[in-house]
Formats: sequence, C-alpha cells, structure tokens
Amino acid sequence: MTANTIALGQAVPDFTASATDNQTFTLSSIHDQYVVLYFYPKDSTPGCTQEGLAFSAQHAAFTALNCSIVGISRDSVRSHENFKTKQQFPFLLLSDPEEQLCQLFDVIKMKNMYGKQVRGIERSTFLLGPGGILLHEWRKVKVPGHAEAVLQILTQHVEAHS
Repeated sequence: MTANTIALGQAVPDFTASATDNQTFTLSSIHDQYVVLYFYPKDSTPGCTQEGLAFSAQHAAFTALNCSIVGISRDSVRSHENFKTKQQFPFLLLSDPEEQLCQLFDVIKMKNMYGKQVRGIERSTFLLGPGGILLHEWRKVKVPGHAEAVLQILTQHVEAHS
C-alpha cells in the first residue's frame, strides 16, 4: 500500500475540483450523503462511455439511496461537457488534469497500450459514506455489471445503517 492510499474506514481528505455544469465540486459539501467516485481513463472512449451509461441507467436508484455519482478523469472540463451532453449523463464529471485526485486515490498505473507502456488511469470506483468515510473500493474494474455491483454494496450499507 502506498503512503497516499486511503484505507477502508478512513475519511477521505476534503477536495475541490472543477466540474461540468460550470460547477466547482467540493467533497465536504455533500458529507451528509453517500458518494460514488468513479475514475475512468478517457472521455468518449467505448469502455468509458459504457461505464457512464451504466451509472446513468442506475442513477434514480442511487439517488433514492441518498447517493451522488461523480465521474473523474484527467480530461478537461470542456471535454467533459461534450461527453456529458452527448451521453446525457445526469451526474457531474470532475476534471483532474494535475492528477491530484488520481494520486490521492492511487489510480495512476503503468498500462500496456498497443505494446507500449503508458501512464494512465486504472478504472477504479470508490464508495464513500456520510462524512466522507471510504466504505468500499473496486480496482481494475471491468465495466459489464459494475454499476449494478456498486449499487448492491451501497444498498447493503444503507440497509445496515437504517
């Protein structure tokens, strides 16, 4: 475990990032909610589009459980706006060009792309509880069925604490 990785059961340090819809997202502003932070490699690529659409399809179920969904990549806000508008995502996308959030959650990895080693975001999802407590993490995410798996774990946490 690297020094900058947040352990399960620990509070995630507060952060602020530029987001779609001309917003600035601050984690502490929604500390009374559950939050799904999903890191994805690149806007408008097939896997990232599928993942966003899967979270969109489950958005009402997440909202009913007092949970916000937030997508994060290194793309610019402008790129995010185009991606969000085209796919009609009902949630914010955060821009992390300096990789501050990527480093906080330790999602930058060396990956093979067309036979070359490249630094990139390893598809990862983090479920935070009220107060910003890290409840669950998924790393090396495979898109099919992932949004449903996150919703299932969220449902278990909500039921256990109601």
